[in-house]
Amino acid sequence: MFVKDAMSTVVLTIGPAHTLRQAAQLMAARRVGAAVVLDTDTSGLGILTERDILNSLGAGENPDRETAQTHTTSDVVFAAPDWTLDDAADAMVRGGFRHLIVLDDLEPVGIVSVRDIMRCRSDVLERAGALPA
Repeated sequence: MFVKDAMSTVVLTIGPAHTLRQAAQLMAARRVGAAVVLDTDTSGLGILTERDILNSLGAGENPDRETAQTHTTSDVVFAAPDWTLDDAADAMVRGGFRHLIVLDDLEPVGIVSVRDIMRCRSDVLERAGALPA
């Protein structure tokens, strides 16, 4: 299976000026664990995850004052739609993260998470009769 088979094509995109509270509210409403942060001034892409927000709250920072820009991971590892799920899982393990932004022709077309990969693998195993239905 490939990343394109597992990825979510509904990508939440926010700007760097969004507060962490706004980001959290949007992520909760969409039921996603990450948002692509698009900085139109620099044409840069980053990712803000639920873990980034949790770490900020745990440090006692104010979610109404802290912005996505301050907590965005900008040294992002990107996946291609034609990567295998093994390639994506390997990249996540090596990098210590749970989400990959999927780019096609330098445009974000999806996000793949550890949960997406596990869901696909479980579906394959279930169809093969290796897991109980």
